[in-house]
Amino acid sequence: MPLAAPLPVTVVIDRDDDAIHTHTALAAHHPPSGRITLHPGPGTTSETGLAHDLLSALEKPPLLPDRFPGGRQPAWEAATAWITALPITRLTVLRAHRLTTRRTMRLLQLQARTGIHLTLVCHRPHLPAALHQALRTADYFVTADFEAARRHYYGTPTAEPPPADEPTAPASRWLTLPALDRLVSYDSPRPCAAPCTPPPIAWRHRPSPAPLTARTAQRVARRLHAATAHPRLAAAVAAALFTGASLQQLATARPRDYDDAAVTLALHDRARYTDGCAAYPVPPWAGVFLRAAACFTRLLSGEDQELLAAPGDRGHLLRMAETARLRPPQPPPARRKSPVGRVEWDWRERQEAERYATMPADRARPSRR
Repeated sequence: MPLAAPLPVTVVIDRDDDAIHTHTALAAHHPPSGRITLHPGPGTTSETGLAHDLLSALEKPPLLPDRFPGGRQPAWEAATAWITALPITRLTVLRAHRLTTRRTMRLLQLQARTGIHLTLVCHRPHLPAALHQALRTADYFVTADFEAARRHYYGTPTAEPPPADEPTAPASRWLTLPALDRLVSYDSPRPCAAPCTPPPIAWRHRPSPAPLTARTAQRVARRLHAATAHPRLAAAVAAALFTGASLQQLATARPRDYDDAAVTLALHDRARYTDGCAAYPVPPWAGVFLRAAACFTRLLSGEDQELLAAPGDRGHLLRMAETARLRPPQPPPARRKSPVGRVEWDWRERQEAERYATMPADRARPSRR
């Protein structure tokens, strides 16, 4: 990804470690307004630990489920993707005098990639050597004035946080969503090898998923945000809800298949297991997840990797959806194959297979399109 034009870094000198600086910076924390305050956890000096603190400040679980090359969790890439997509415009870092040079450099790289306004609060009379060394490569200015610092915590003009939102943690009650019926379908489309510009989806061979109501979309988005820090997993569930596609078909999408300007997502199906290659309109509530996934994938592996979850991510994907308490319609008690309380993701597929098995041979013969 191209780096953004560098912005000056604000360094606040809190000479006497006055609690008013810490309290004001923490009070400014409000992600829906584009402001986050990072209070690094004590006792750790690792770069990954700082990235996990940043994901927690974004109100996300700090761990990313999946296997990654070299065993390294791409926590910085995930944080960068979410900050870019949400968007977050201001980041205040408390206890900056404790940062190592490498941790500070990570924050400067984050600022360069996202264009975020970065404020470092040093609770000491002077900059420590590590922070001074890191800032030698940056354009920065120093202030010891509290009102000036407050303006940087909140932005200009100063604004108090709006009333608290509803809790973002997943609710205990399940949301049953028919659009998830085909998520574990047995179809097996593959990505197109040659460049492909799919037409808008026509829904000739299956009904379109019913659009989520505004209230349900808001609840789904909140649950997905709170359930995972992994942009691709969250985006895959979001995409399943407006496309009704299977995981195999979702895995055909590449970063270039999400058009942020046209607000469409292209999925591929050259063998026409369903509706062929087609572009699906992305509803407003789902756009943030697609933007985060596109940014994350480009940072991590480039244009030729899956934009959304891959078939090998199925276990992680279903566990994440269950953490968010999202599921497809469930079978009646008499038809259940699993213990009560366990989600049956393949209920629709089993139902169709049983219906197909009882059809007369002449009717069961596949039709030609």
